[in-house]
Amino acid sequence: MAFAVARTRDEAHLYLDLHPCACGSVETTWDSGLVSAGGELANRYSGACESCGRAREYLFGLPEKPVMPAGYPTFGGAEASQLLDAGEWLWVADLTAGNVPVDDRAEARRTLAVAAAAVEEVVKFIPPGADEVPDDGFWSDRGQGVRAAEPGRFQLDRLLIVRDTYRELKARHA
Repeated sequence: MAFAVARTRDEAHLYLDLHPCACGSVETTWDSGLVSAGGELANRYSGACESCGRAREYLFGLPEKPVMPAGYPTFGGAEASQLLDAGEWLWVADLTAGNVPVDDRAEARRTLAVAAAAVEEVVKFIPPGADEVPDDGFWSDRGQGVRAAEPGRFQLDRLLIVRDTYRELKARHA
């Protein structure tokens, strides 16, 4: 049984935040560690929902080569995500960029770093020589909904402008 790969801890935690408990809460203190599952190694995240006490568990595959990117956030290497589709990444970028604090420069930089990195994750779904995210870059309901609402937002030139704008705004908060 193959598990979707969590390229980094930041990507795994973002995925966990986007998949709340059945009660609706995302508040869980996660323990993680390597386990053998179905004959292969996996990274197991487990914990109890802080709202209802329900046990929660997720198993993620391990990347072939560990990703050790510098900085914050560290979502992954050059390959596209297996956990979040292109539409979900753009949804994360939109949500994050819409919540940049105006009274805390350090937190504004961190928030804009997440937004820019999330857009960069969308770009990773575009094959070399292509100019937009292909159909197979969308598999979740949320991601497909974001794409259906504004399909033009997944064109490479538009994504690069948005990413670069977030980077420029981040630099202004230095």
